[in-house]
Amino acid sequence: MADTTFSELGKIEAIRQLFEGSGFTRQEHCSFKVGKDAGSIIHSAVMMTEGIDFDLTYFPLKHLGYKAVIEATGELYAAMSYPKTLAVRLGISSKIDFGKIRELWEGITAAAKQHGYEELSLDLLPSVNGLNIGLSANGERRSLTEKRRMPAKSMDLICVSGSLGAAFMGMQILEREKQKFMKRKTDRSQPDLSDHRLLIGEYLKPELNPGYVAQLEEAEIIPSYGYFINRGLADAVKKLVRDSGLGAKVYVERLPFAGGTIDLGKQFGIDPVSAAFNGGDDCRLLFTIPIGKHDRFRHDFQTFDIIGHLAKPEVGAALVTHEGVELPVTAQGWK
Repeated sequence: MADTTFSELGKIEAIRQLFEGSGFTRQEHCSFKVGKDAGSIIHSAVMMTEGIDFDLTYFPLKHLGYKAVIEATGELYAAMSYPKTLAVRLGISSKIDFGKIRELWEGITAAAKQHGYEELSLDLLPSVNGLNIGLSANGERRSLTEKRRMPAKSMDLICVSGSLGAAFMGMQILEREKQKFMKRKTDRSQPDLSDHRLLIGEYLKPELNPGYVAQLEEAEIIPSYGYFINRGLADAVKKLVRDSGLGAKVYVERLPFAGGTIDLGKQFGIDPVSAAFNGGDDCRLLFTIPIGKHDRFRHDFQTFDIIGHLAKPEVGAALVTHEGVELPVTAQGWK
């Protein structure tokens, strides 16, 4: 079946086979069912394009499908909402056979199950410029969560759900090995990347804890603001300052880095702080937590790192160095 073409199957049969055994019932269109305690409906949309957002030279299709769902779901979690429906549109070029799309779909459905999506729809379209993945996700934020949300204040904590910059470093490793592979004329063996498994995994198959929203609600810790960090920390911090009307201070010494990030940064000549602020693809959550919830948050959410705090508006978005110097953060990092 690996070399079966879409012209042999036809669109309807291809979709039927993809849904068969997936654990989801085929939907023409996802219908959102509002729960009795529903507050707001949150929407998230993601578009991923071959050659821009991913490289099929080294990106396993199952991982790619999984990551696409994580990208869409992260925005829902940042808004403290529960995933409900996911609509998928795949633009498929003539070079991709049905077996490869089946691998991609397996990754999509695995992530959709893990994150509790109730309905899943699929459409297949031709593409003249490689593989394109479009996802539209809807989630539900509970009314009680909205009522408990407090206005942000100066000194509220800025927290992130894990290490930063690792995914960017993982991509750099893969790009380096790709260039080496392309230059070799005789030795076409695959490189041993076991020493960099963690960093590569952060790029190829990022993970998000599906329980974050429920855990925060149970602890009665409702973030005043939440953002999905997938375009670099600088982007999220700038949005926070814009939306809150407050300033924000992020401390270099508090930035979390995965094992190997700093050493690898030296090899590539890349500052890990720059990778964290500008790299993208980290798939982390950034929340602002009321300062009064500090002790409870520190005790119950030890996987999060407190990297800074909100400040007076005139501070703007600032990165505080080890020496205490405050540098203004821009959308591309800091100047």
